[in-house]
Amino acid sequence: MKFNWGTGIVIAFIAFMSFILYFVIMMSKDRNDHHLVTEDYYQQELQFQNDIDKLNNAKSLESNLRWQKTDSGMLISFPENLQAQKITGNIELYRPSNKHLDYKAPIKLTNHSLLIPNDHLLEGRWDIRVDWSYEDNAYLYKQQIVY
Repeated sequence: MKFNWGTGIVIAFIAFMSFILYFVIMMSKDRNDHHLVTEDYYQQELQFQNDIDKLNNAKSLESNLRWQKTDSGMLISFPENLQAQKITGNIELYRPSNKHLDYKAPIKLTNHSLLIPNDHLLEGRWDIRVDWSYEDNAYLYKQQIVY
């Protein structure tokens, strides 16, 4: 068999088609979860104005929530001028890289701080969302942190 220009063009064309077909097959496989960021994305969007109002309420406080990394975990401190027994709500820690590491718990305070143990947290990026209320006023604290 003689190798000429026509044979080379056909081989190049077949190689290019194989290359494209390989990438189409590799991209169509579901290796990663490419879903919405949260499961209830649309319900959260409907509550967006409510969240804005809660964030504005939080800005009107004398002091807002604070967090710090300690040896035993993440310590979240609520304002000292409020009665700790009247603070209710939920805390959510969202891990963008792995939804299985997300943490959600109700707020139960005895003093003005809440400790999230290290066994629930890994180093890296987290989104904190503390949705809390005090005497019929709703507040929201949101922040992206690197723990």
